[in-house]
Amino acid sequence: MADLKEKARSLPQKPGVYLMLDKNGGVLYVGKAKSLRSRVGSYFQDSASLTAKTRRLVARAADFDTIIAQSEFEALVLECSLIRRHQPRYNILLKNGKGYPYIRLDRSAPYPDFSVSHRMSDGDGAQYFGPYGGRALSFSVISALKQTLCLPVCGRQFPRDIGKGRPCLEFHLGRCVAVCSGHVPQAEYAGLIAQAVRLLEGKAKTLTGEMEAEMLRASDDLQFEKAAALRDKIAAVSALQRRQIVVGGGMADTDAVACYVGEAKSGVAVLHYIEGDLISRDIEILDDAADEGEILAAFLAQYYPARRRAPKTILLSHDAEGLGDIETLIAEQTGTRPDISVPGRGDKKAPVALAAENAREEVERVTTREERTRKLLAGLQRLLGMAVPPRRIEAVDISHTGDSERVGAMTCFADGRPLKRAYRHFIIHNEAIRDDYHSMEDVLTRRFKRAAAGSAGFEELPDLLLVDGGAVHASMAARVLEGQGMDIPVFGMVKDERHRTRALVRTDGSEVGLSAFPAAFAFIGRVQEETHKTAIDFHHRRRSRFSTELDKISGVGAVRRQALVSRFKTLKAIREASPEELRTVLPKDAAEAVYRHFHNGKTEKD
Repeated sequence: MADLKEKARSLPQKPGVYLMLDKNGGVLYVGKAKSLRSRVGSYFQDSASLTAKTRRLVARAADFDTIIAQSEFEALVLECSLIRRHQPRYNILLKNGKGYPYIRLDRSAPYPDFSVSHRMSDGDGAQYFGPYGGRALSFSVISALKQTLCLPVCGRQFPRDIGKGRPCLEFHLGRCVAVCSGHVPQAEYAGLIAQAVRLLEGKAKTLTGEMEAEMLRASDDLQFEKAAALRDKIAAVSALQRRQIVVGGGMADTDAVACYVGEAKSGVAVLHYIEGDLISRDIEILDDAADEGEILAAFLAQYYPARRRAPKTILLSHDAEGLGDIETLIAEQTGTRPDISVPGRGDKKAPVALAAENAREEVERVTTREERTRKLLAGLQRLLGMAVPPRRIEAVDISHTGDSERVGAMTCFADGRPLKRAYRHFIIHNEAIRDDYHSMEDVLTRRFKRAAAGSAGFEELPDLLLVDGGAVHASMAARVLEGQGMDIPVFGMVKDERHRTRALVRTDGSEVGLSAFPAAFAFIGRVQEETHKTAIDFHHRRRSRFSTELDKISGVGAVRRQALVSRFKTLKAIREASPEELRTVLPKDAAEAVYRHFHNGKTEKD
């Protein structure tokens, strides 16, 4: 690490690209920098300022290499090229393996037909549309177009197969013009292909308008069969448009792009709009979480160049660094320079919000509970500097009424979920204990002494112990564990002014902030709330038992009941008390009434 830090200091203050290498020379990460010295040097400073992902990268890095560029834009282009070549595991990589196929129309053929191609070829005389989200979608688009416009869907080739057989069932069902019959002029077929092209170019509204005008002319000329056929075709085109299957490419007006970072996965949703209508969506799921701006910058630089198409406008959910250079990169590789912006309000905000909702729903759908738990526990491990993920977590809280009826509750969470059967309740019998600190000490001492003795229900130890309170309580808990010869990480749960978990505190008083890790923040808050509720519920049940039993005794009201609770702590102690002991807190008649109640009406003399 010292060698790498020294090497970074020798780098120039110039833009460029750096490659983090493992011990075998493999590329772990490719990044760009405005200043190579500053950017690379930041990796080898205080690890506390680095994200968890970056800390893992630095831990594996054995060396780094750099390439100086003439500008930041040149560095961006080089970075994208090296990422495509090396596919580094710590870069945000889109799953381009699925491909982005195109619909190809062979314009050089006498009877042009549509097919699916995975790449565009220059100079082959063909016209390309797309790209699309996959082969299945591409074929479904072709099938829908042919059915809508009554183009042949059979395997016959024209003009070779014209007149070599009778029309098939599709013709008799009214779903094909039957080019094979020889009664369809080549110009009419070309007109149908031209209509299909207009649909693929996103000009459905214009096409239906023209067809409606032609239908009216046919009706005026008393060509009712032609008018009816056009009416049906208009309905089919409108239905096709409502299906929203065409993926916008270069013909898209606007893309709304939003990022959502989940507990275990992240996702980017792209909504394609043509002439103000939502045409389709594309979703990219990433297996690692990162900053939204970082994800969007990487996504834009990879997504549109891979498609070789870009819309006129791209609306983003979050700001990203270097958008100007990204616009230029997309323009150079697609031929269209998009206007990229982050709308704050107004009409442009709505499609971005919809894209964000799509991204969130898809990320949550594909993320399993096990993945969330694994990510949460691994995050807690890194956040708290633990040797292993805390699969079993115990938490302790105290509840009481003034100086009386003190109780403690211990909750247990296993793999992120409450383990109710492992909850434990403690009654604090020592009358000398009158504060939460010593109450907590009493509970923890009993819990871990029983563990040391192998008592049933107490033998399994936690990976992490949380106590309600600050550094003083955490330090006391650590001393209790040390006294039993146990080494378990301990943290105090600190609350804010609204009585909500704000942070975890170490025994030395330093705090572990949770705001940067929302999943951990929510989980620790849930643990603290559950533990607090469990302690209060146990306390209320005990008070209820006291009240129910003592309310049966004539002459014992609320004040005298509280005096008994404060003095004797438990019903058992009241039941076993002598009249003389009862008279220390009650008048003689009331003391005798209490004694008789617990001794089947007998007095001390009986």
